Amino acid sequence: MTTTIDCDTCLVRGLACHDCVVTVLLGPPPELTIDDEELRALDVLADEGLVPRLRLVRPVDGPEVESA
Repeated sequence: MTTTIDCDTCLVRGLACHDCVVTVLLGPPPELTIDDEELRALDVLADEGLVPRLRLVRPVDGPEVESA
């Protein structure tokens, strides 16, 4: 399984780019694919304070609410 990181769809783009591992290591790419093993490696580096965490925030659908 792979993780696709698309900075164009990140909800905190601009606000959190300065502290995101993608930007720190690679600059702001339009799209990046990282597999699970690479993602675990980045988590280990972040746990040790060597790189910042991935700050990707994806939009999610909220609960359905009936209007009155």
